[in-house]
Amino acid sequence: MNGQAALHQEAKFLKASDVANIMQISTTSAYRIIKRLNAELQNQGKIVIPGKISRRFFEEKVVI
Repeated sequence: MNGQAALHQEAKFLKASDVANIMQISTTSAYRIIKRLNAELQNQGKIVIPGKISRRFFEEKVVI
């Protein structure tokens, strides 16, 4: 895979700033949502990254 293709690929994880922009909310609120979604994933036995959320899981759970 060349460098150009990698730049156009969507990130697999969203940061709080990404969530804030998508939902048009504050970064603080985005962190709360990520924390809630990550808790749900942890209860399912998944490994989570604090402050980030899987793009796929986010898109499944959040109706925009």
